[in-house]
Amino acid sequence: MKKRIFFLLVFIAILGIASPIPAAGAPPAKGDPMPALTLPVPKSPDEKAYLGLTGDGTFKLSQIKAQVVIIEIFSMYCPFCQVEAPTVNELYRLIEENPELKGKIKLLGLGAGNSIFEVNVFKNKYQIPFPLLPDQDFTFHKALGEVRTPYFIALKFKKDRSPQVIFSELGTIHGARPFLEKIISLSELK
Repeated sequence: MKKRIFFLLVFIAILGIASPIPAAGAPPAKGDPMPALTLPVPKSPDEKAYLGLTGDGTFKLSQIKAQVVIIEIFSMYCPFCQVEAPTVNELYRLIEENPELKGKIKLLGLGAGNSIFEVNVFKNKYQIPFPLLPDQDFTFHKALGEVRTPYFIALKFKKDRSPQVIFSELGTIHGARPFLEKIISLSELK
């Protein structure tokens, strides 16, 4: 009886070692199509207007009225995100104050593991002027490869409005102006 239990335990252990464990998906890479995300429409009328959305419910990235969207995956609890907030706010300001870029490039934040309350605390504390959406159950975070924060993804829309990744990197953006110049170059905005 002890031999059977021993062999059964060895067999189970071997199955556990030999069975493939699904790895977390990789973040979208430059040139990849952007994973399909269905996001909640912001409640704020100003945020809806900024993204070019109407109504309530959900939206897809392709519905954002822009040629380029920069997504910051952040967490209220991430000290790097907190330090980066003024730089990202400066990026927003540079875009919105430039008549050649305003309306063409939009910013959007996804709060990995953050509730609407946590997102609003972050938004208010750091005076974030662009929409931040909660991702309390990590749905979007998982779809984007379970990246650490802050993580930036920039995408441009093809003629059929399908989003294509043009930038995908972990970490700080190392200055609003150089980052914006990089995104303009990668997106080939005219």
